[in-house]
Amino acid sequence: MLRRATATIRVDDRLVLRPATSEYGPEMMEAFEETWPEVSRAMPWINPDRPIDSQIVDFLTETERMGRTGMLHHWLMIRPWDGALLGLVGFDRVTRSGKAIWNLGYWVRSSEQQHGLARRAIDASLLWLGEAEELCVELKVDPHNHAGRSTVMRAVRDWGGERCVDGDSAITVAGVRTLHQCHTIVVGPDRGPSKNS
Repeated sequence: MLRRATATIRVDDRLVLRPATSEYGPEMMEAFEETWPEVSRAMPWINPDRPIDSQIVDFLTETERMGRTGMLHHWLMIRPWDGALLGLVGFDRVTRSGKAIWNLGYWVRSSEQQHGLARRAIDASLLWLGEAEELCVELKVDPHNHAGRSTVMRAVRDWGGERCVDGDSAITVAGVRTLHQCHTIVVGPDRGPSKNS
């Protein structure tokens, strides 16, 4: 696996993905609070009994450090004309399938949902990840989260992905344990939504 630093991705005139850094702490906190408790599905490690702001700052600091070394890749979804933080998309190494190197996660703040942001951010980040080499990515989804399931299934369909039962795993969110379904997508220099349709 090649390691490269997380870089800015210009998706289109309405969306830029910027590497997640601690300088975005206040904006991230505002977006997180707006989207609570739904965002807890994407960030199940948040402990609601501890101060959220310090957990967000710790997350961004660690993500920034690991992004520089290519060990994690997380981007903030930014609206270019006013700098508004719209959500988060990224890859970590917490995989279960035995095939994938990366696990994809994302969330979009409540006020910006239903505008195609997740779809565009997911496609752009998958294309970026596959620019240099072919590798496998997991996408896990709570089957009861209809919007999340729709987004994941669209990506799986468009990228020629597949269901991977071996990667299913129970995830605890706000004290409730739910079996999340796993799907895999192979990305690479000659792969992408337009090449698989």
